[in-house]
Amino acid sequence: MFDRVFVANRATVARRVVRACDKLGVETVAAYADIDSASPHLAEATATARLPGYLAADTYLNGARLIELARGTGCDALHPGYGFLAENAAFAREVAEAGLRFIGPDPRWIERLGDKTKSRAAMAEAGFPVNRGSDDLDDVEALTDAARRIGFPVLLKPAAGGGGIGMIRVDTEPELANAFATARAQALHAFGDDRVYLESWLAEPRHIEFQVVGDGDTTVGVLERECSMQRRHQKVIEEAPAPGFDRRRLAEIEALAANALSGYDSLGTVETLHADGEFGFLEVNTRLQVEHGVTEEITGVDLVEVQIRIAAGEKLSDMLPAAPQATGHAVEARIYAEDSRRMLPSTGRLAVYRPPEMTGVRIESGYAEGQWVTPYFDPLLAKVIGRGATREQAVGRTLVGVKAFDIGGVETNRALLETTLGSEPFIAGRLHTGLLAELL
Repeated sequence: MFDRVFVANRATVARRVVRACDKLGVETVAAYADIDSASPHLAEATATARLPGYLAADTYLNGARLIELARGTGCDALHPGYGFLAENAAFAREVAEAGLRFIGPDPRWIERLGDKTKSRAAMAEAGFPVNRGSDDLDDVEALTDAARRIGFPVLLKPAAGGGGIGMIRVDTEPELANAFATARAQALHAFGDDRVYLESWLAEPRHIEFQVVGDGDTTVGVLERECSMQRRHQKVIEEAPAPGFDRRRLAEIEALAANALSGYDSLGTVETLHADGEFGFLEVNTRLQVEHGVTEEITGVDLVEVQIRIAAGEKLSDMLPAAPQATGHAVEARIYAEDSRRMLPSTGRLAVYRPPEMTGVRIESGYAEGQWVTPYFDPLLAKVIGRGATREQAVGRTLVGVKAFDIGGVETNRALLETTLGSEPFIAGRLHTGLLAELL
């Protein structure tokens, strides 16, 4: 096991990694930007390392500085959290070249699965269902041919990106040329890579993702999560297990996901869209997911601990049952510093910030009362995870937890969460990726 882990992230995920390391008896060094100097996880870590500046490029995206600090503070491993450099293959290689262990998959997996067209081809070759789509598109002629083959509407998507950034829906052939130019420009700006491709557009799909864990020799599935409640393609409410599905069919897709990632050596998530009774591959995230907590709540598996132990060379047979099972249900609601209607970030000082302490409610938070919420980073304040013997109980506990979370000084999306969690279609399980917009 490692002696000391450098936590190269901030807020909620940094606090989560510190807690997992503490459980394992591993010391931690928490990096922090100046604006994050009051973050609660800094007091919980063994030591801290300052990243001078406020912008991401100067702090949590400054790979050379992170590695320098990790080495200078006596760390033997680095945990990237999620976001920032977590899925950057070049950074993972630089970490290894510096004599540190990158707590994540081998960089070759990050490269292979981070490119969307390459990952589509790899998953299809492995027998995983993939929706209609194209390879990288070089010109409008190739784009037009692909769109005719796939059928309108279609989605233009960046090959090097994810998270819904840079996606453009195209309904008719005359729109293709302008959409192509716009999509390439957006992809270049967001990801430094202007390659784009097409996928078929699906009406009211469900977003279902499958948790996969591998140690390099064995790869297993750890059930699925429902992530259909989204705004602007960003997840807001997640739950596990996914309600209303035939469990045998979900088990089949989970097995296909694990098989497709044979030889994988960390946590990974295979994301799919389900429409018209069929699953279709979306992307693979080669990192810890924001919503990992709902899986932990129903399986009892500490995914962050498992991720660290795999990086330290341990085997799954010493950590997981051969086929993890679900008990009960869990629902997660993300509380953002943003207003509930326009969904624009809100900044200011947290004059009041008092997470509830309730039976069956888990709070993952990276902030404390008096701390400033700035425009420089993601506005996620906390995750409220309700657990219950039934879905109804889990939804109810999450709703009560959201209502009981006392926050003042910034606007939050709690009204949206309360409306959604208490709505008839959500309670009935009639979920799809456009439902949240319908409830606004």
